[in-house]
Amino acid sequence: MVNEKMEAALNAQLNAEVYSGYLYLSMAAYFEDIDLAGFANWMRVQAEEELEHGMKFYDYIIRRGASVTLEAIEKPQTEWESPLAVFEHVLSHEKMVTGLINDLVDLAIQERDHATNNFLQWFVEEQVEEEENAMEMLAKVKLAGDDNSIIYTLNEEFATRVRTPSEE
Repeated sequence: MVNEKMEAALNAQLNAEVYSGYLYLSMAAYFEDIDLAGFANWMRVQAEEELEHGMKFYDYIIRRGASVTLEAIEKPQTEWESPLAVFEHVLSHEKMVTGLINDLVDLAIQERDHATNNFLQWFVEEQVEEEENAMEMLAKVKLAGDDNSIIYTLNEEFATRVRTPSEE
């Protein structure tokens, strides 16, 4: 059983993960609007992954005998100046999520909630991967600059991304 403080924090993270999915879906829509379906695919896969992360929190909260509390999801940004601006936002967002996960780990340690700390370690490692992935995509888009032939090549590459469900 988790205490009330941990329950509230886990629910906040569940909602943050769902928001992340919503944000990436908004980014996918932006890319659809500017005819970059491969970029949109990359973001849709990312959205699905974030929603999966949210469900991990949902299931964990229930497993620990706590109550899930779903809050209203904030409207995400819908317009960006360029594909580069989108991927800069992705990296910034992932760094923010890393901070949220780190805060949760700190709370679990403070509350001596070893089970939750153990659960969160998967997310600690996942955030290393998420930031690395965001940095890699950002670097590719930066290299492309305004060269439409490179953007086209990246669009083709991003179209091949498929979601692979994570394992715990």
